[in-house]
Amino acid sequence: MVHYACDLCHRPLDPASDLRYVVRIEVYPALDPPQSEEWDDDRDHLLEVHESLEGKEPEPEEYQDPYQELRFDLCPDCRKRFSRDPLGRDLLKQFDFSQN
Repeated sequence: MVHYACDLCHRPLDPASDLRYVVRIEVYPALDPPQSEEWDDDRDHLLEVHESLEGKEPEPEEYQDPYQELRFDLCPDCRKRFSRDPLGRDLLKQFDFSQN
Protein backbone atom coordinates (compact mmCIF):
# COMPACT_ATOMS: atom_id res chain seq x y z
CA MET A 1 0.00 0.00 0.00
CA VAL A 2 1.22 3.48 -0.85
CA HIS A 3 1.59 5.89 2.08
CA TYR A 4 1.19 9.63 1.62
CA ALA A 5 1.93 12.56 3.92
CA CYS A 6 1.43 16.28 3.48
CA ASP A 7 4.75 17.79 2.42
CA LEU A 8 4.09 20.93 4.51
CA CYS A 9 2.61 19.76 7.82
CA HIS A 10 3.68 16.08 7.53
CA ARG A 11 0.17 14.87 8.41
CA PRO A 12 -0.38 11.29 7.20
CA LEU A 13 -2.91 11.09 4.36
CA ASP A 14 -4.97 7.95 3.87
CA PRO A 15 -5.55 7.52 0.09
CA ALA A 16 -8.84 5.71 0.77
CA SER A 17 -10.44 8.44 2.90
CA ASP A 18 -8.40 11.68 2.82
CA LEU A 19 -8.47 14.26 0.08
CA ARG A 20 -4.97 14.94 -1.24
CA TYR A 21 -3.84 17.72 -3.56
CA VAL A 22 -0.86 17.52 -5.89
CA VAL A 23 1.17 20.65 -6.63
CA ARG A 24 3.58 20.55 -9.57
CA ILE A 25 6.13 23.27 -10.20
CA GLU A 26 8.42 23.61 -13.20
CA VAL A 27 11.52 25.78 -12.94
CA TYR A 28 13.56 26.69 -16.01
CA PRO A 29 15.47 29.68 -17.35
CA ALA A 30 13.58 32.04 -19.64
CA LEU A 31 16.16 32.41 -22.37
CA ASP A 32 14.52 35.01 -24.56
CA PRO A 33 16.33 36.04 -27.75
CA PRO A 34 18.11 39.40 -27.53
CA GLN A 35 15.86 42.23 -28.73
CA SER A 36 18.66 44.39 -30.13
CA GLU A 37 19.78 42.03 -32.90
CA GLU A 38 18.02 42.34 -36.22
CA TRP A 39 17.44 39.34 -38.42
CA ASP A 40 20.10 39.10 -41.11
CA ASP A 41 19.58 36.57 -43.89
CA ASP A 42 23.26 36.74 -44.87
CA ARG A 43 24.50 35.48 -41.49
CA ASP A 44 25.62 31.88 -41.18
CA HIS A 45 23.91 30.97 -37.92
CA LEU A 46 25.16 27.39 -37.94
CA LEU A 47 28.76 28.61 -38.25
CA GLU A 48 28.21 31.04 -35.37
CA VAL A 49 26.89 28.25 -33.17
CA HIS A 50 29.81 26.00 -34.11
CA GLU A 51 32.35 28.73 -33.33
CA SER A 52 30.59 29.49 -30.09
CA LEU A 53 30.72 25.85 -29.02
CA GLU A 54 34.41 25.46 -29.91
CA GLY A 55 35.46 28.34 -27.70
CA LYS A 56 32.86 27.65 -25.08
CA GLU A 57 33.85 28.12 -21.45
CA PRO A 58 32.19 26.09 -18.70
CA GLU A 59 28.69 27.30 -18.00
CA PRO A 60 27.97 29.06 -14.72
CA GLU A 61 26.53 26.79 -12.05
CA GLU A 62 23.09 28.32 -12.46
CA TYR A 63 22.81 27.00 -16.05
CA GLN A 64 24.19 23.50 -15.55
CA ASP A 65 20.85 22.00 -14.55
CA PRO A 66 18.38 24.45 -16.06
CA TYR A 67 15.19 22.39 -15.74
CA GLN A 68 13.68 21.28 -12.48
CA GLU A 69 10.31 19.67 -11.86
CA LEU A 70 8.97 19.57 -8.31
CA ARG A 71 5.96 17.66 -6.98
CA PHE A 72 4.30 18.03 -3.59
CA ASP A 73 1.35 16.36 -1.86
CA LEU A 74 -0.76 18.68 0.29
CA CYS A 75 -3.61 18.17 2.72
CA PRO A 76 -6.71 20.39 2.24
CA ASP A 77 -5.63 22.91 4.92
CA CYS A 78 -2.12 23.33 3.49
CA ARG A 79 -3.55 23.63 -0.01
CA LYS A 80 -5.61 26.61 1.14
CA ARG A 81 -2.53 28.26 2.66
CA PHE A 82 -0.48 27.52 -0.46
CA SER A 83 -3.19 28.90 -2.76
CA ARG A 84 -3.32 32.17 -0.80
CA ASP A 85 0.47 32.67 -0.85
CA PRO A 86 2.24 30.30 -3.29
CA LEU A 87 5.63 32.08 -3.02
CA GLY A 88 5.62 32.33 0.78
CA ARG A 89 5.84 36.13 0.82
CA ASP A 90 3.67 36.42 3.93
CA LEU A 91 6.14 34.29 5.89
CA LEU A 92 8.90 36.82 5.25
CA LYS A 93 6.72 39.64 6.61
CA GLN A 94 6.39 37.81 9.94
CA PHE A 95 10.07 38.35 10.72
CA ASP A 96 11.03 41.79 12.01
CA PHE A 97 14.68 42.25 11.15
CA SER A 98 16.54 45.31 12.38
CA GLN A 99 17.99 47.78 9.87
CA ASN A 100 21.65 47.44 10.96
